[in-house]
Amino acid sequence: MSLPEPRDPAGPYRVSLVCLGNICRSPMAEKVLTADLERAGLGDLVSVDSLGTGDWHVGGGMDPRAASTLRVHGYLTDHTARQFEDSLLAERDLVLALDRDNLADLRAVVDVRGAEFGFAADRLRLFRSFAPGAGPHPEVPDPYYGGDDGFTAVLNMVEAAAKGLTGELVVRLRG
Repeated sequence: MSLPEPRDPAGPYRVSLVCLGNICRSPMAEKVLTADLERAGLGDLVSVDSLGTGDWHVGGGMDPRAASTLRVHGYLTDHTARQFEDSLLAERDLVLALDRDNLADLRAVVDVRGAEFGFAADRLRLFRSFAPGAGPHPEVPDPYYGGDDGFTAVLNMVEAAAKGLTGELVVRLRG
């Protein structure tokens, strides 16, 4: 499935990554995707942010284990957790959930309010669906309740998905 057309051809292509609390998976994905886009020369053409469906961590920083994992691998770690708001659908070209539960929560919002914001269902996907060989249910598992090795596994999954999405964005935006 190809990427949807930009909603505003004069502005950046806007991508949001969404997990539950916006302190582990989605900020890791945001930092990795942003770095890949910069390396591909798309830093000015794509805007990336991350959000959570829950509000528990709003205003807080990234989970220290997520930040440590990113730092060890050369990624930035500055982050302030935010919650997804329905109105953001009006501005996003692509909203990518990190797992099926968050995808279902987002899909419920899109089903009820998507038309109001001009947001079609094809703009909502699983982030890991962009990773080659990710399988039929490509999720990024939540590492929050596990050890450090879970964050490394998440980073590997996120890096593969980011590379796949960056490749598709190069084709979509540069032809």
